[in-house]
Amino acid sequence: MLPKIKFQITTPERIVFQDEVEAVSLPTENGEITVLAHHIPLVTNLVAGEIIIKKSGEKISLAVSGGLVRVNATSEVLVLADTAEHALEIDLQRAEEARLRAQEMLDEKKEDAEDYALLSAKLQKELVRLKVAKKHHSKKINFND
Repeated sequence: MLPKIKFQITTPERIVFQDEVEAVSLPTENGEITVLAHHIPLVTNLVAGEIIIKKSGEKISLAVSGGLVRVNATSEVLVLADTAEHALEIDLQRAEEARLRAQEMLDEKKEDAEDYALLSAKLQKELVRLKVAKKHHSKKINFND
């Protein structure tokens, strides 16, 4: 049995996930990292992508749009995410509509660099949500328990 790490992912609205897990894979600005027990201490930026949590032989997927990751020497991982959603919480149709709106707005705002950067980040977030939801949408898990 693998040693456990304490993992928590929090957004400004809620604690999305909190439990002891075997491993967690995270999208960072330097590429994807996987954290296991006894990982070196680390603070890094989280980028838009998929977080994969391995717990009791199962994989749990979350879509995130960015944030910060802290790994401490006592095998605790804290993610402060801008947004995070369980794969099955994502409504595919609404995510696709949001992606289309973001793309249209991005196409209209090419002159203003600040607006373009914000819209580009929004588009990236929606693309990640779609990718994660499509990948895991066939699995049914109740996250309200």
